[in-house]
This record gives sequence, C-alpha cells and structure tokens, in this order.
Amino acid sequence: MSKRIISKRMVIMLIILAVVFGLIFGFKAFVGMKMNEFFDNMPQPAAAVSTYEARPDSWALMLEAVGTVNAVNGVDVTSQVAGEVQKIEFESGDTVKKGDVLVTLESAADRAQLNALQATARLSRQEFDRYERLFKQGSISKSELDNRRAQRDQSMAQAQAQQEQLNYKTVRAPFDGRLGIRQVDLGQYLQPGTPVVSLTQLEPIFVDFSLPEQELSKVEQGLKVRVRLDAFPDQTFEGEISAIEPGVDAATRNVNIQARFENADRKLRPGMFAKVDIQLPQAEEVVVVPRTAISYAPYGNAVFVLQDADTGNNGEQATGQSDGEPQKIVKKRFVKLGRQRGDLVAVVDGLKPGEVVATSGLLKLRNDAKVTIENDVQPSADPTPTPGNS
Repeated sequence: MSKRIISKRMVIMLIILAVVFGLIFGFKAFVGMKMNEFFDNMPQPAAAVSTYEARPDSWALMLEAVGTVNAVNGVDVTSQVAGEVQKIEFESGDTVKKGDVLVTLESAADRAQLNALQATARLSRQEFDRYERLFKQGSISKSELDNRRAQRDQSMAQAQAQQEQLNYKTVRAPFDGRLGIRQVDLGQYLQPGTPVVSLTQLEPIFVDFSLPEQELSKVEQGLKVRVRLDAFPDQTFEGEISAIEPGVDAATRNVNIQARFENADRKLRPGMFAKVDIQLPQAEEVVVVPRTAISYAPYGNAVFVLQDADTGNNGEQATGQSDGEPQKIVKKRFVKLGRQRGDLVAVVDGLKPGEVVATSGLLKLRNDAKVTIENDVQPSADPTPTPGNS
C-alpha cells in the first residue's frame, strides 16, 4: 500500500515540475518573440548621404600605355687607340657641339713617324716627276715609270694612314649633346675602347612604348601623344607618334611605337618611366558619376539611386527632410562601368543621365533604406585632379 502512495506522489511531483518548467520556457520564448518583432519593426534612422546627378559627357577616345624615354643619340665616347691622357678639354655636364675636342692623348712618337713618312712621300713624288720627264724623252721604259708611280702612291698612303692614326689621338664629340661625368684622369693610360665620358643628345628625344595588336588599327604616325613623368607630376609633355614598328612581337602580340618630343627644356631624360596617353580623333558619349558613387564588389558593381518614398495610406507623400521635402529612399542598381578619367567613371549600362546617386555613406546603405541629403561636403569629381604631394 505504501508503495502505491509513493508512486502516486512521484507522478504528481513530476507533473507539477513539467508544468512549472513549461511555463518558464514558454514565457522566455514569448519574450524573445516579442523582442524580435520589436527589432524587426523598429524604424531605421535615415542615413545621411551626399548626392550627384549623373550627367552626359563627351570623352575623347584615348589609349593608355607605359613607356621609356630614350635618346635620339646616346653613347659612351671612347678612344680608338691606346695612349696616355695629355689634356682634358671638358668639364662634367658640359654642352658640346659635334667635333669639339674632349681628350688629347700623348702623340710625340706618332707625330715624329708622320714627319718621316711625309718626307718619304715628298721624295717619292719628286722622283716620280723626274722619271716622268725621262719617260717623255724616251730615256726609260713604261714599266719603270709605273714602278715609280706605285712607290709614290704607296708612300703617300702610308703618310695618310699615319695622319689618321695621329688624328685618333684626339677624342672628339661625335654629335651635339650634353656630357655626363668624366671617367678619365690626366696621365691615365687608355686602352682602345675605354670610356671617356657619356654623351647624350637631349633635343629632340624619343619615348618608346608598346600597344596590344588589337589597337594597331587605331594609331598612325602623327597622332598626338601626352606623357606624364613621376619626376614632374604636375606637368604634361606633348609630342607625336613618329614611327610604328611594321611587325608585331610574336611572343607578346604587342606592337612597338615611338613618339618624338622636342624637349626644349630638356626635362625628359633617357631611362625615365613615362605614362603615355595617345589622343585619338574619335570621341564617345558617356554618362559619368564620381568614383565614390560606385559600390565595388566581386559579384558586380552597383550604385544607389535616390527615389521618392512611396505614399502612405492617406495618399500623402512621406516627408523626411526638415524643410518638408519628400522622404528619399535608395534603390541598389547594378551597373556596367567603362573607362575612368580622374575622379570620374563612365557608366556604360544601368544608369541614365539626370538620375541622382549617393556618393558617400555607401557602407551603411541597403535597398529601400531611407536617406537624408547633406551636400555640404562633396567628394571630388574632377576629370583632371591635381592632388598635392603632402
């Protein structure tokens, strides 16, 4: 009997515990549901954004490339013969003309040998003249006269060769240009081919670059070219295409192109890295917005377009601005982008001229989010920005 009473009490206790815990968990679930409903329906504050009206523009077609500045003429001036440096006739960095003397080598022995050969040549000429008169008188044969003529010519040629050898003792500038840093000293013994100083022609100057073969039909000689250099970021240099390689590189499928620049101020120097823009005669109509208006993503680029919020149940337009202007919302729209120019980017598809897009605060925007317009501070939208170096 006692066992039945104990079992009955256990069942009653378990039922009571189940009811109590059920009430507790039910209450917690009810509170959580209500909290979720509150947060889901809680009105989101309007995000402050700056805006920009997409506008049509006409952009000249341009091709971009990178190139290297090269001199029309640039060599290391060398000596063609061996000798000791007797005189140095220039200073490092001098501007010289073609034929100016740069270095003179010791030449006393060569000059003495030249004098001896010239004396032999004079004697050979005199003897030939004498034999020629004898031949006219019939005193000698034609073969003797020819032998004397050969001796005369040989001695004169030897003297001329020695004269040229002596001329090599004077190192001259092969063309107009600017000298580099001197690489020889007085008294130094030079071997043939030893560099004396570098010489570079800076005016005019070339910029060599390459383009993909697909662009070959767009370029021709005479097209204008603009170059920007890291050494002069605020300056643009203008030239024109002077030569196009007739063949295409089989390894890279690129065509090599050369542009000519007058370089009157001599700021372009050989070896410089150059950013090249080729101005094409054609132009294209584009819709442009600032680059800050683009939400870049791996799955597609998008913009947030501003629209008026839907009307309420009473048929009145919702207002969200302090001045009573209609409440604005944003719609996310995927777009296809084209070329960039400065702070602007061309939208090829997905946006029409006159539509207003958000240009700031994109990270806090979502589809149908309410926004307020604050255009007190506008992001830059300059097609040719010139930022400072600071």
